[in-house]
Amino acid sequence: MNIAFAIGNRVDTVKVPEQNLLGVLTHNEVTLGLTGEEEVRRALKSPIGSPRLKDIVKPGEKIAIITSDITRPMPTHTVMPALLEELEKAGVDLKDITLVFGLGIHRAHTKEEQRKLVGDYAFDKIRCVDSSQEDVIHMGYTKAGTPIDIDRHVAQADRRICLGNIEYHYFAGYSGGGKAIMPGVSTKEAIERNHQMMVQPDACAGRLSGNPIREDIEEGAAVCGVDFILNVVLDEHKRIVKAVAGDSVLAHREGCRFLDAFYLKEIDQRADIVIVSQGGAPKDLNLYQTQKALDNAKHAVKPGGIIIVAGSCAEGLGDDTFARWVKEAKTPQDLIDRVTRQFELGGHKAAAIALVLQNADIYLVSDMDDVLVRSCFLTPFATVQQALDHAFLKLGQSATVLAMPYGGSTLPRVKGEAPAQ
Repeated sequence: MNIAFAIGNRVDTVKVPEQNLLGVLTHNEVTLGLTGEEEVRRALKSPIGSPRLKDIVKPGEKIAIITSDITRPMPTHTVMPALLEELEKAGVDLKDITLVFGLGIHRAHTKEEQRKLVGDYAFDKIRCVDSSQEDVIHMGYTKAGTPIDIDRHVAQADRRICLGNIEYHYFAGYSGGGKAIMPGVSTKEAIERNHQMMVQPDACAGRLSGNPIREDIEEGAAVCGVDFILNVVLDEHKRIVKAVAGDSVLAHREGCRFLDAFYLKEIDQRADIVIVSQGGAPKDLNLYQTQKALDNAKHAVKPGGIIIVAGSCAEGLGDDTFARWVKEAKTPQDLIDRVTRQFELGGHKAAAIALVLQNADIYLVSDMDDVLVRSCFLTPFATVQQALDHAFLKLGQSATVLAMPYGGSTLPRVKGEAPAQ
């Protein structure tokens, strides 16, 4: 069977023998209603746990809209026309609106990138800025000791509207909701304090209740104040198939339930070989982001198996601390030992990869230099086919295979197993 995997903006096709293939994990069949901008408009008219946005905001109020940066597939350009129309219905002057791209610790955008992300319609009407690590307002601490330090544009606004896409997150449970605030417009110190809880068993993909990181995120977001969210779920073609709007927790939970119905994949057994892709650009821009698909794939591979990760990683590792940790480690175990005694944002991604390496080998098909790939304790290949052929040589021609072409979104779970830790 020929299976296509997106790598950046190209497609790499691999031939997997039918007798070896356990399955191709794509979305579940669900009944869809409206899609795209029409679904966004429906959600805005039917908010969950909240009045309509036009009944919340008032003329003269300063409004901050927080959205995702270039490393996320959030289609801000699609939702903005309907959102701005809703705000104008309330009498809001467009000059009182600032759209803030939540960078977290990621790089700044060019103006051209900002325009592409938000769309011409919105970019020409409202002010658009990147969040800042330096110009912040301190708003207190969470119970876990996380400083609530928020970008000034967001903290000083009268109203805050959070945008985001909902997908599985390897330690926050799900993306979306309050993550626009933490880590979106928070400081490095705050993000590190929050993320250091990733080593706790309940900090895992697909878990909300009792997840210490998600609870910390939502506590910080509540202190800052979120007046309204507009979150979307995307299909494998990055089309909006579900939108939820309203209360920052209740609407988010409804979106998570839809995501589970769509992307939680029960499997009968783990495979010897798992082939996984983030689904292409922009989610595989660097190894820092591509790691998310790897982390989902780990739940489908047998101990001692092989995970083949396909991702462009055109920008390399994607984080200076990540690169430094990799350079300073002699073995994967060094990274695991280091994160338990010295949590450092960026280094935690290297440790997460090392944790997968405890259970399986990782082959990487990317645009990265082979030497750099090997420095990360991964094995480089030019094509997915070459990687699979090599995996068969190592594990035998009867080795079983699972394919995850949209691994950043798809979460495997073996039937009868508890949610993965």
